[in-house]
Order: sequence, then structure tokens, then C-alpha cells
Amino acid sequence: MATYKKRGGKIKSGQQTPEQESVTAEVFETLDTSAGRAEAWVARNQKYILLSIGGVVLAVLLYLGYNSFVADPLNEASTNASAQASAYFKEGMEDPTLQDSLFTLALEGDGVTPGFIEIIEEYGSTNAGSLAKYNAGMIFLQQGNYDQAIAYLDDFSTADPILGALALGGIGDAFTELDQLGDALGYYSKAASFAENSLTTPKFLFKGAQVALALGEKDKAAKMLQALQDDYPDAPQMTAVEVLLAQTQN
Repeated sequence: MATYKKRGGKIKSGQQTPEQESVTAEVFETLDTSAGRAEAWVARNQKYILLSIGGVVLAVLLYLGYNSFVADPLNEASTNASAQASAYFKEGMEDPTLQDSLFTLALEGDGVTPGFIEIIEEYGSTNAGSLAKYNAGMIFLQQGNYDQAIAYLDDFSTADPILGALALGGIGDAFTELDQLGDALGYYSKAASFAENSLTTPKFLFKGAQVALALGEKDKAAKMLQALQDDYPDAPQMTAVEVLLAQTQN
């Protein structure tokens, strides 16, 4: 009976073929080459890497130092400085009989404590300084100084949903008083959409619709009134919505 000699034995578990060993060797050689190139690149650019890391660390330290030694003390000082002016403003809003004198004190100071104008000049970049711009703008609006009101309210910036909307609406009121109705409508629309809520949104949708009607833009007025009717059925402005909607149809 003829017998045959096998050319290759069975590969044991975990044992690689010569071809696999060759591929593995090539992989490790490639990794070694890549690692060597990376090390060489780091060595060549070590100075720049260290400078970059140092720059980041310095920026963080400067930021923390600015907040600790400049921004925080400045915010505290501006808050303290504006306390009396804010009190005059609040009293003036609550007591119309003394409003003129109280608003003047709030704006100009009382000879001992500063008013909003001085606070804005000295602390305009702080939170209290920014709020002083809003307060000053609202005082000028009440006093009929509409250009000044627009200037201060336009310079006021906030993420607060109520104050932001009221500032934009205040600019709209000033433009309405100046008979610049196109500008007024634009700001009322911005105020209504600044941060939708049941306090400011219906208020400025209603004002915007009134101005749109005055401009003859009935479609825009109808759209604003319909949004008011659909989304804020309990708003106090609803008592006049039906009348205005009827005017948009004529």
C-alpha cells in the first residue's frame, strides 16, 4: 500500500505561519518608524510646544487673576455705588407725585452718592453699570427725552427675558412718540419675540399690531393679533383684540 509524505504539519493553536509572522513584523516595524518620527518631531518642536502650553497656562492664570482682583471688586464697588440711585428710581416709579425730583436724583445723584450717569461713565462694563443704562433709558423715556432713551436702552445688553424685552419695547415706545412708526414696529416685534412669556409678549404683540394698523400693514397686524389670541387668551390685552382684528378686515 502506497504511503504519502505530508508537506506541512497542522498549525498549532497560537502558532503563526511564516506569512503571518512577516506581516506582524512589518506592522511593528511601521509602528516603530512612526513612533520614531513622532519622537523626532517632538524633539524638533519642543520649544514651541512648551511655549504653547505656557501660553495656555498664562491665559488661564490671567483670567482667574482678572476675575479675582479686577472684575469681582469692580462689580462689588459698582453695586454699592448704584444702590441709592436704584432706590430713587424705584421710589419714583411707585410715587408719581414725586417722580420728577426722584428721577433727577437717580440720574444725577444727590451730591453724596452718584447717579446713573456717573455710574455708567465709571462702571459701564460691570453688571451694575449695564443695569444703570436700562434705568437711565427708562427715566429719559418717562421724561420725554426720547433720543436719550433710545441711546441708553440700545446700549443696554442682557440675557434676562423680561428686562431684555422691556428695553426693546421701550425703544419702540420712544420711536412711536417720535412718530417713526416703521422703527417702532420693528422694535415691538423684537420685544415680542425676545423671550416669549405671558408678561411681555402679549404686551408688545398688541402694541406692534396697533402700529402696524397705523401704517396700513393690515396683514402684519392681523398676524400679531392672531398670535396674541391663540397663545395668550388670558392676557389683559384680549379685551381689545376683537375690535382690532375687525379693523384688519376693513
